[in-house]
Amino acid sequence: MDDFEDFDDMDENMKLEYYIEIGAVELVGVDKNGEIVYEITEKAEQLAPELWESHLEYVDNQLLELYKSGMLSVEYDENLDALISLTEEGYTIAVEHGLIDVDLEEEDFTDN
Repeated sequence: MDDFEDFDDMDENMKLEYYIEIGAVELVGVDKNGEIVYEITEKAEQLAPELWESHLEYVDNQLLELYKSGMLSVEYDENLDALISLTEEGYTIAVEHGLIDVDLEEEDFTDN
């Protein structure tokens, strides 16, 4: 991160560009509403631990809110693996908040 000595002072677009450059974030495509879709890569855990931790905290908080509102339920199988179920509204919110991968049509993908 030599080129970005004042990372905390960077605006969000500059941070996004940096994360893309190092491979912590990747452009996935454009959704049906014309919104650009990015994903945090598994590499982010090593390359940008602050981003990875922030992402995990965000996901945990969003899932907890869905659970508290009754839109998410958790059951456990015989191996004590969690099975998560969402209501229809919970699923919609999870997609909107980036908790679930959105289905992008092939023509929605961009290579720019």
